[in-house]
Amino acid sequence: MPTLRARLVPAAATVLATVLGLSACSSGQAPSGSSGSADDVRAVDGKISLTYLQKQGDQEYFIGEAAGAKAKAAELGVGLKVVNLGNDANKTVSEVQSAIAQKSNGLIVVVPDPAVGPQVVQAARDAKVALLTSDDQICTTGPAPASCAKADLVPRIGFSGEQMGGEVGKRAAEEYTKAGWSAADTRTISAWKQDVTVCGDRVEAAKAAFTAGVGATVRNIDVATDNTPTGAQDKVAATITANPGVRHWVVWGCNDENVQGAVTALQNAGVGPADIVGVGLGAYLACKDWQSGKPSGMKAALFINGKDVGALAVQTMYDRLKNGKGFPAEAFAPTRMVDAGTWRAAGVSCG
Repeated sequence: MPTLRARLVPAAATVLATVLGLSACSSGQAPSGSSGSADDVRAVDGKISLTYLQKQGDQEYFIGEAAGAKAKAAELGVGLKVVNLGNDANKTVSEVQSAIAQKSNGLIVVVPDPAVGPQVVQAARDAKVALLTSDDQICTTGPAPASCAKADLVPRIGFSGEQMGGEVGKRAAEEYTKAGWSAADTRTISAWKQDVTVCGDRVEAAKAAFTAGVGATVRNIDVATDNTPTGAQDKVAATITANPGVRHWVVWGCNDENVQGAVTALQNAGVGPADIVGVGLGAYLACKDWQSGKPSGMKAALFINGKDVGALAVQTMYDRLKNGKGFPAEAFAPTRMVDAGTWRAAGVSCG
């Protein structure tokens, strides 16, 4: 996913006590020293102003997420500004500070790098502005969500990493079984950015579901990437070179980018589509392979609709600021597995 994508979770009141302080009076800000818990946050008077800060805002998934957020904001009468952070962690901090200066009541953030999490949290806390993440987690106390105490994770809107990974692994097992391959000359590749917690959740769940589905042990190769197609392609190309005796490959990862990059690397190395099972996560890149009508190593993908996440994030922030409703530790949008024959009917947007 987005940098994605990745398939978890503190008590909401505890997180809110450490991360959030919302405003009283007309700004919605709580008095100095308030815990920011759901019980002591006053409703915002007048129109709510939100800022949605996204990494990779030109990626298809995040374009959809922004569209969903804007549609929900218009429905609720909320002022919304969407900011594309690209992959710039420094820009994240400066844009958060800018949004605070522009009197945003709430911030929804998809960070390019979780290492900036404590800075983002501190800025929101100091300004007593509500903070919510979507898609990726951040920690209030350190740069690595994976090693963060659950109570220190910022509330998040997105997808269940465990559920998504399980669906991917299950479909990969079905495709492997259908192909009739043997474990001896098959390898699975798990490709993801290894400091992104939700990616790890997805990949580990995929591994477990695949193993359970095939009833045998197929050797897995973990490939550390930057969650981009070119990054995954380069790393997987090296993996192929290091494993010359492998005939069949099964690929999953954090998002469509990882799987597409891996499939491209395999096909460039002379591995035919019939010897590749790629199961994406997102479907926004997988569908481009299917549009051509040509055989592809991308056999399926879990469709995650960014519009649903954007809309749910805005609704959740609105409920917090307008009605004093506490943030859930996490809230999840639905998913659906698609392939070359079903993606159009499922409503996948393939730009």
